[in-house]
Amino acid sequence: MATQKEVANRISAVKNVHKITRAMEMVAAARLRRAEQRIDAMRPYAQAIRKMTQQVAAADEGLISRVELLSERESIERVGILLVTGDRGLAGAFNTQIIREGLRLKGAYRSEGTQTTFSVVGRRGNSTLNFRGEEVADSYIGFTDRPSFTDARRISRDLVTAYIDRKLDRVDLVYNRYVSPLTQYVRRQTLLPLSKAEVFGEGVPEPEQPADAELAEAHMNAYWVHEPDPEILLPMLFEEYVDLSVYRALLESAASELGARMTAMRNASENAQDMVRDLTLELNRVRQAEITQEILEVVAGAEALG
Repeated sequence: MATQKEVANRISAVKNVHKITRAMEMVAAARLRRAEQRIDAMRPYAQAIRKMTQQVAAADEGLISRVELLSERESIERVGILLVTGDRGLAGAFNTQIIREGLRLKGAYRSEGTQTTFSVVGRRGNSTLNFRGEEVADSYIGFTDRPSFTDARRISRDLVTAYIDRKLDRVDLVYNRYVSPLTQYVRRQTLLPLSKAEVFGEGVPEPEQPADAELAEAHMNAYWVHEPDPEILLPMLFEEYVDLSVYRALLESAASELGARMTAMRNASENAQDMVRDLTLELNRVRQAEITQEILEVVAGAEALG
């Protein structure tokens, strides 16, 4: 049986762990609110990109069929898989489920005779795939806590260049979709080629119209002059939409990581409290046993003397 000192040391260690996990939970909760605000702030920009793309495409409907990023390849021989993980751990199954889905996709493509190439965002995904012996073509680390649009553009332009140069015939994006602090799920999205319905926002609710009805009608009936010409501008807008898609995935992943960490640290704190209660009971039993042993020794000594 453990001594009082050993049990007391264990209680002290568990209490220190509880303080750390509780602090990490509070920090994650505070940062999560800011991450949610960044996701909300991105939506008007996405609506503006869709609206502008619709206007430019309407100027010359034949342009859409000539945009490289919308053209599907006749045969899919090489697929790029972009995995969005985190730079840090202590977030439950946040990183593990992304890596598991990426490996599952690779196995599915391999069964079809298709080659796959991994690109990874985050130290955790990069280190895990390297440990498993998987080849990682590109890795992007050091910004998953607070991703910027510049980071997203750097990632998307590498993928767009590989697609246009026909080094890749398709690009899949795998990331954690944020729903709530308690709910995140893995989402797989075909990043390239772009879906025409997705770019033009089919099925997406229209933004609210201005309060001035005459101004809104005049805006709809206005004659738009595009500079540069639509033939040059439309591919630029599609590339911008790819940038936006990657940026949205980075923001959703950052919020999901904070939500998963907050939940994991809360569970760890509750488990630590349970352990402290159990260890306190054990400490009381050990103390009682030692007192009983001392009484028995005193009684035995008195009987020996008497």
